[in-house]
Amino acid sequence: MNLPPETDFLRRIRSFVKREGRLTPGQDAALKTGWPVYGLSTEKVLDLKAVFSNDQPITLEIGFGNGESLATMAEANPERNFIGIEVHRPGVGHLLRLIQEKELRNIRLFDTDAIDVLQLAIADHSLDCVQLFFPDPWHKKRHHKRRIVQTAFLDLIHSKLQPGGCFHAATDWQPYAEHILDTLNAHPGFINNPTDGYSKRPENRPLTKFENRGLRLGHGVWDMIFRAR
Repeated sequence: MNLPPETDFLRRIRSFVKREGRLTPGQDAALKTGWPVYGLSTEKVLDLKAVFSNDQPITLEIGFGNGESLATMAEANPERNFIGIEVHRPGVGHLLRLIQEKELRNIRLFDTDAIDVLQLAIADHSLDCVQLFFPDPWHKKRHHKRRIVQTAFLDLIHSKLQPGGCFHAATDWQPYAEHILDTLNAHPGFINNPTDGYSKRPENRPLTKFENRGLRLGHGVWDMIFRAR
């Protein structure tokens, strides 16, 4: 079967490679007890109103790491629903443990690749916000084609956002920030919010331990917030 170039690109790109890791006893227990309650699959397009038993706006985060910041956002914004995607099992287990400890009800998780989730499980125009924080920058020039933020990826994100919905990206690697900003500015479906350049970190994006460590070392962080036309 011949695939359109953009579809072939999305099937080939894997910014978040499936990674296993050593689980702590707490993470293992949280996976066993929490995943049946909070885990989602890509078997079909989901009815998100039924998943959350409400029609609150939905934020989807791609690559939530250990889940600390996503749990903080979900706890601070009970009027909003959150979907997290992460392929690193210890990170998934850690977030499930936080969800159980905080008794959060407004968060659900995927443990598979973000492209598959968006293509197979998320209905068009169903999301209020998509977050992509600190994706792999693929530093070497020959690997730049593996960067997840490309025009075809933005096409997919745009199709899942409601009109006026937000795409929020952040990176601590300036060359990748420049690439993301240029790619977003060139996309007809997005408009920079509120300027033509980078955005100040909004209060609703918590600082991670990794980011705090980098800031202490003098590293920069660049936020880009765009709205879907």
